[in-house]
Amino acid sequence: QVRLVESGGGLVQPGGSLRLACEASGFIFSINAMRWYRRAPGKGRELVATIFGGGSRDYAESVKGRFTISRDNAKNTVYLQMNSLKPEDTAVYYCNVFDYPNNWGQGTQVTVSS
Repeated sequence: QVRLVESGGGLVQPGGSLRLACEASGFIFSINAMRWYRRAPGKGRELVATIFGGGSRDYAESVKGRFTISRDNAKNTVYLQMNSLKPEDTAVYYCNVFDYPNNWGQGTQVTVSS
């Protein structure tokens, strides 16, 4: 079955950086598009970034120029490099498989605060 394990969250000051990782298993990772979502307190789930099997990428306007999604097919892992973090980036971050949209991990908490 599909299994997703997110890690790398934490508390960071505004302007800081974090790198999230999501280790995936249970499907053919290399051909699947992978996504990062987030859910901020009191808000709905937001799609943050997508990386397709061929490597092309797409970002939400709110994170363009600050976040970078990447993947390592040898490690079945997708990453989210987050720079210039803002308080409004505070959320639980989740990865997701485009072809298995109902499978979720536990998420990783990112808190941006001084």
